[in-house]
Amino acid sequence: MAGAKVISEFEVLSVDEVGRRRAWTDEEKIRIVEQSLRGHRQGSATARRVGISRSLLTRWRADYRDGRLGSAAPTFMAVSLAASAASAAVVETPPLVVATPVAEATIEVVLGNARRMIVPISIDPAVLARLLPIVDAS
Repeated sequence: MAGAKVISEFEVLSVDEVGRRRAWTDEEKIRIVEQSLRGHRQGSATARRVGISRSLLTRWRADYRDGRLGSAAPTFMAVSLAASAASAAVVETPPLVVATPVAEATIEVVLGNARRMIVPISIDPAVLARLLPIVDAS
């Protein structure tokens, strides 16, 4: 064994200038998730083709199903209360919150991050529109 050498081949992987992590936009995530759900293609094949881990694709799929992926700005919808429904409504309050009088109707707004806001029905829509992105982001 005097002339035998053990030389192992190896490949040097370099990190790009931007680093190892990539920033995916919501549109790209949605496109990748929809490709993984289309036809008979498996999630692992789509993840391998795109170059992401299968667990990351699984997380994106869960966010896609729950509506947390690519959520746009909050939208408003018209709500009207009948007089009989307003008087029969029971207002639940979380602990440590002072209950509002029954005469003042409230609206419960559930945000994408599972937070909720209870605001009076008389709130100015412009004030609510400025407040929602702040509460939703934090």
